[in-house]
Amino acid sequence: MCKYKDEIIAGDSLEILKGMSSDSVDLVITSPPYFQQRDYGNGNAGIGNENSEKEYLDNLLDIFFESVRVTKPAGTIVYNVGDKYFKGGLLLIPYKFAVRAIESKKVFLINDITWSKLNPTPRQDRRKLIQSTEPFFVFAKTKEYHFDLENYLKHLDELNKRQGKPSQKLGKKYFELIENSKLNKTEKENARKKLKEAIRLVYSGEISSFRMKIRDVHKLAYGGQAGGRNDQIINNGFTIININGKKLKKDLIESPVEITKDNKHPAVYPLYIIQELIKLLTKKGDIVLDPFNGSGTTCIAAKSLKRHYIGIDINPEYVRLAKERVKNIKYETELFI
Repeated sequence: MCKYKDEIIAGDSLEILKGMSSDSVDLVITSPPYFQQRDYGNGNAGIGNENSEKEYLDNLLDIFFESVRVTKPAGTIVYNVGDKYFKGGLLLIPYKFAVRAIESKKVFLINDITWSKLNPTPRQDRRKLIQSTEPFFVFAKTKEYHFDLENYLKHLDELNKRQGKPSQKLGKKYFELIENSKLNKTEKENARKKLKEAIRLVYSGEISSFRMKIRDVHKLAYGGQAGGRNDQIINNGFTIININGKKLKKDLIESPVEITKDNKHPAVYPLYIIQELIKLLTKKGDIVLDPFNGSGTTCIAAKSLKRHYIGIDINPEYVRLAKERVKNIKYETELFI
């Protein structure tokens, strides 16, 4: 049984994690305080107040490796780490952290997901571009990690379907290309038959679109595998590629920086992103842990999606704020931008 399930605890993350059982949570997802960037109201206590970059990374990795220990073999660990300018240049702290994490051999990196901020903070420096991205590093302990790609950004798939109405001229170009091609009579008949079937599938909603390639009209795919589409083109004279209408699930997610009047925390990461990562990496009833809980965004997303949550924060004021925000969730819903 997992300790602290559906609780938000005040205390030092490292000490509380050390008191938790190994392999007891399904997902750790968090955004640690950035190095010497913001005042989190902790005085000199807690991560982020170190005097050197090395000390910051050492302390952060101590907590990260405890996060790894408490995560189940099929679980994942997601850290959103921010960078810092020093003497006019970026320190690349997020990537130094990620390299040390994977060099430990305790985890491997599934994805480096880029958060593209739709409303980045404007800077007055005329010799630098505005920083508008941050990484979310997704680590796993074993190759058995849970990964629900169908459920990730699912609302964009539905939007794509609603917007994709078939044209009345669908397939006209391909019929002309078949007619003018060097295919023999039998190959042309087969190509027209398969093209009509593809058009029917689009109108019935079974696929959203298709592409057709014809021998001596279109180039073969570079590096095609034996028995693949290149062989179909060579042997049959053509191939048809069905497109199912789902958006490509890329390692990029766009979201505004979270701004809420009732939240005094100085660094709130987007509920939308956390929600989507929870849907990608967990199932209903799983346990989600945030060792730098702040104002409770992770716990809110987990509860809204019918997962259990655990939050830890060193600042009692933020613990009270997070508990109040979680308590005020009146119904379970998915929140989108």
